[in-house]
Amino acid sequence: MSEDDEPHLLDTEEGKRLHRAQAEGWRRWGPYLSERQWGTVREDYSADGSAWEYFPHDHARSRAYRWGEDGIAGFSDEACNWCLSLALWNGKDPFLKERMYGLTNQQGNHGEDVKELWWYLDGTPTHSLMRMLYKYPQGEFPYEALLAESLARKGKDLPEYELIDTGIFAEQRYFDIVVDYAKAATDDIVMRVTVSNRGPDAAELDLLVQLVARNVWSWYPTTSRPLLRAIDGNRVAASHPTLPPMVFTPLQEAELLFCENDTNTRRLYKSGAVGHFKDAFHDYVVGGDASAVNPLREGTKCAARSKLTVPAGGEAVLRFRFAPQGGPAPTAADCDAVLAARQAEADAFYAVLQQEIADPDAKLVQRQALAGMLWSKQFYHYDILHWLDGDPLQPKPPASRLGGRNSHWKHLYNDSIISMPDTWEYPWYAAWDLAFHAVTFALIDPDFAKRQLTLLVRDWYIHPNGQLPA
Repeated sequence: MSEDDEPHLLDTEEGKRLHRAQAEGWRRWGPYLSERQWGTVREDYSADGSAWEYFPHDHARSRAYRWGEDGIAGFSDEACNWCLSLALWNGKDPFLKERMYGLTNQQGNHGEDVKELWWYLDGTPTHSLMRMLYKYPQGEFPYEALLAESLARKGKDLPEYELIDTGIFAEQRYFDIVVDYAKAATDDIVMRVTVSNRGPDAAELDLLVQLVARNVWSWYPTTSRPLLRAIDGNRVAASHPTLPPMVFTPLQEAELLFCENDTNTRRLYKSGAVGHFKDAFHDYVVGGDASAVNPLREGTKCAARSKLTVPAGGEAVLRFRFAPQGGPAPTAADCDAVLAARQAEADAFYAVLQQEIADPDAKLVQRQALAGMLWSKQFYHYDILHWLDGDPLQPKPPASRLGGRNSHWKHLYNDSIISMPDTWEYPWYAAWDLAFHAVTFALIDPDFAKRQLTLLVRDWYIHPNGQLPA
């Protein structure tokens, strides 16, 4: 076979889609939602730069983020205007699990550390197919034990105390939750959630697929709110000032819940505020407070709640579609057909990429490693001048910030998809790591790799003295 006859990535359906990606918007939606926004530098408005303490994990369910969003198994548009993610409750946890839990630099004996178990299983460069696995215990998640034992392990010579060390997975009493995303078209998103009970007994699970509008309205007086509103009984119309109208559809029986992606100042700051705040689904599902959610069935955050009883060794499959308004009513069969087609296209793409790799296990390792890279593309928004000065609708930040962290980078403005070292959001991106990421991305998406490298030397990134931001 001559070189001209050898199969090429651009000959596959995914390769052709990738060739048209920039012009047609095939990268417009992807796994761009972080799994941790709390405790990051961008959300820190303290006087002394104590980011971890200023916005702790305990505040995350109740406090609106300024510069991003987070969630488990997240998928969003490239500016995180609309964000899909999971929320879970096993009937025993003290609060609804909506994001990854971890320790701060002061709490972990090796510094900051995430205390969850999840894997990225598959993905394509245009995010036409993405798959991940999250393991959720059926017993009460051991938040206090993880913190107490980690604090007790003084010194970096001792190993970290991990979730699996707590015994919470004994007798395989956990759920494997596999989340698949596929694109029927550039802006037509199919989501399938498969819940497998690995334990010896039937187990209950509240599973909520959340659709959230990133809060862009609490900072400036002239910014309009998006709107999520129940229609046709079991569907949600999604209206956004800067995006075409969309419709979110659960394809099985589900209870639709609505609230606002606004800070619960009553809980955090003892104010007398009333409303349906960001933590309403926790109050409703875990606390049993029916008044927490909006009875008008509208807001800027919604969820499709399914109460599952999964038999031992059994599974439950849930399907959802988030698509432009005006299309035909989606069905479960349609969703499965889209997922099957995109899976076949992904297999064909990687078959060409890996044609010189003989060992099946080596192929699997490479493909899953590339999935990890693809899932670690994150929306990163940070305007340092506004971060230092504060926002018109928020309290004025302490004056000490003007001479502290990042005060010499007032020109820096980030509003891009950036390859991160991991999705448990670094306090900021790592330019050194990103350069190595680009080498790997060049295998499957050279255009994205090149754009990542040139991004860092743009006028609104690089310092006037030539220093790269990191």
